[in-house]
Amino acid sequence: MATKEMSFLDHLEELRWHLVRSFVAIFLVAIVVFVFINTIFDHVLLAHLKPDFATYKFFCKIFGSIGIDSDFCTVQFKQTLQALNPTQQLMTAIWSSLILGFIVAFPYVLWEIWQFVAPGLHETERKKSRGFIFISSFLFFLGILFSYFVIIPMSVYFFYNFQISDAVQNNFKLEAYISLITNTLIGVAIFFELPVLIYFLSKIGLLTPEFLRKYRKHALVLVLILSAIITPPDIASQVIVAVPIMFLYEIGIYVSKYVNKKEQQQYVKKSPRV
Repeated sequence: MATKEMSFLDHLEELRWHLVRSFVAIFLVAIVVFVFINTIFDHVLLAHLKPDFATYKFFCKIFGSIGIDSDFCTVQFKQTLQALNPTQQLMTAIWSSLILGFIVAFPYVLWEIWQFVAPGLHETERKKSRGFIFISSFLFFLGILFSYFVIIPMSVYFFYNFQISDAVQNNFKLEAYISLITNTLIGVAIFFELPVLIYFLSKIGLLTPEFLRKYRKHALVLVLILSAIITPPDIASQVIVAVPIMFLYEIGIYVSKYVNKKEQQQYVKKSPRV
């Protein structure tokens, strides 16, 4: 049975309902997060302020194993976070719940997007793209884990210990601290979606492996600049972020090569033989 062709307004209506269901999913997860907000703050969002956080202990053991004394073995965060207005703790809790709701509901949001896009694809394209949700979700959560256990601990340690003078005391606001955590989580996770982005841009002909190889050095500079935005202003943190991103960029080159090869094969098959 032929599928009825939809008008532009019908497509907008369909998109609206996919977005509504996505927001509902995020909102429902955010409600659950808000119910347990005290536990989540103590054991997740504020965990990097504890000296026994897994990353600090790991760095301590690594440096100790090679005979180097490390400040990670004696991490101390004496300063407390400040809420400077009566509503700040409540609003921070609500905003954090929404951000975590989006992170947890990310696979479902992708599924809704896929449900909107899939009807416009050919059957062969739908079959080849069935792993889209799994791969995108895997890369997203890999970015979340990398930022949570590598980037954020280094950021927190750097900013809490950086002083331009002993006369200046660090008194951080709760809102600013949580923004650092959530922005880093989302920013790095989006970075890790690079191979998926390259796949779709190659699919529609905007990227080729030759183009990606030619501008590899330019991409490295861009990644270092973006890394500097979401990490502390030190070389080590920028390099730690840039290395996995450039690794994903290299994977993206092979992804683009694979897509272009398949597209050329499809073109040869469809071309009339003389």
